[in-house]
Amino acid sequence: MAANPKQTIRWGILGTGWVSTSFVKDLVLSRPSAPVEHLITALGTSSEVKGSGFVNSIFTSNQSRPTIYTDYKSVYADSNVDVVYIGTPHVFHKESCLAAIAAGKHVLCEKPMAINEREVNEMIAAAKEKGVFLMEAVWTRFFPLVLELQRLLHKEKVIGDISRMFCDFGLDINVASLPSTHRLRNLELGGGALLDLGVYPLMFSSVVLDEHVGFRASDPEVTSSLLVVDGVDYDDVIVLKYPENGRMAVLTASMRGKSGENFLRIEGTGGTIVVSGPAASVPKMITISAKGEEEKVLDFEHEGMGFYFEADAVAADILAGRKEDGIMPLAESVRIIRIMDEVRKVGGVVYSQDSV
Repeated sequence: MAANPKQTIRWGILGTGWVSTSFVKDLVLSRPSAPVEHLITALGTSSEVKGSGFVNSIFTSNQSRPTIYTDYKSVYADSNVDVVYIGTPHVFHKESCLAAIAAGKHVLCEKPMAINEREVNEMIAAAKEKGVFLMEAVWTRFFPLVLELQRLLHKEKVIGDISRMFCDFGLDINVASLPSTHRLRNLELGGGALLDLGVYPLMFSSVVLDEHVGFRASDPEVTSSLLVVDGVDYDDVIVLKYPENGRMAVLTASMRGKSGENFLRIEGTGGTIVVSGPAASVPKMITISAKGEEEKVLDFEHEGMGFYFEADAVAADILAGRKEDGIMPLAESVRIIRIMDEVRKVGGVVYSQDSV
């Protein structure tokens, strides 16, 4: 008896940069165990040359290729698109998201969902009014490693009561050598370490220090200091304190130095956990050092980068008729952007969108 065919989700992709490239490469991987089939049916880009280069670098000759559009409106209008993935620079997220929603498309929008809390709330309101799915693409949160980390900490309590954590995401970027128009240096494009890198330590703090998410999660007290050059944050130090449970986090992000492999350390009354990997965005290993027990190492290797974990979750939600995801609900996006807004305010980083 033949197996039931997999259900299919059809994607329209906006942008041809690193994140869109990585996302699509993961979705077209041959994964026999994949719960759904992901089809890339449309690509929105600024030029036919960019679009063709993107497609030719990812798709093999026997794979179905997307229609290339040199404008985004055509992606929204394409009847062969179920959900739009927005992989453009931060400042364009809101405009693209609202346009896709208005066209009745579901949306997976790269992190940060928008520049500030006001924009995020506007996007959420539009999605709810239109009745479409919306999620911020915090891809690492869907890794099996992160889900297991939550279970070990909050269900198994393998290191007892959590007291504090340290998490760093740094990249050695010669920022001064970049053109002033580069998105990491350009304040008008949401440049700086916080929105690109700081979001990952903040994500881990949410996972580690609070077993709840979204509306059910607690709001921490926030203290921070930024190194700001020409209006852009190069280095960030954020300290979070949860008065309800006494837990604390020291979070750092930098464009001036590469993090070590052991980027996350969690301490509890019964031991420590260290999470390691090439960067905070791609964790690979959990090392558990419980008091009185032998050290235990858990490896989490997987195919590709791991973007398909979030894509599978989005597909499952859409096919089930859900309008948001349980692992990364919309209220969680609001919580995180609110913290980043506060950090920027204290540090003196102001975007033009803040005054709108």
